Amino acid sequence: MLIGNVTRDPEVRTTPSGQTVATFGLATNRVWTDASGVKQEKAEFHNIVAWGKLAEICGQYLHKGRKTYIEGRLQTHDWTGDDGVRRFKTETIAENMILLDRAPAASGAAPSPLSSAQAPQEPEPASPPATNEEKEIKVEQIPF
Repeated sequence: MLIGNVTRDPEVRTTPSGQTVATFGLATNRVWTDASGVKQEKAEFHNIVAWGKLAEICGQYLHKGRKTYIEGRLQTHDWTGDDGVRRFKTETIAENMILLDRAPAASGAAPSPLSSAQAPQEPEPASPPATNEEKEIKVEQIPF
């Protein structure tokens, strides 16, 4: 399970057998305090591969900078290069993807840096008290 930001737009291709595959990068960040009390930060970069319908969805909705949840499994490939050195590449094969932020506005405007929980809210107008017959719950009244 990974939560991070997409580092490059997905590259969507079709294999000779007709299967769709998408590859993209994901950066995850870790922040901790070391033994001397100094705050440390580190970013890890992951290669993500999605297949089939999930690859098509990733190609359509993921773009550089989007915050995303990826669930999958690790797969390591090894080969011997032209110089005779054995090389390894570990990828995450995506089995599930969830977008964690809102898509940028269609007008090309940049998305607001505030999340919906942080965005300033206009005060809601006061409503008259409900009578016994008016016990309908409206979506706007739900606190979460």
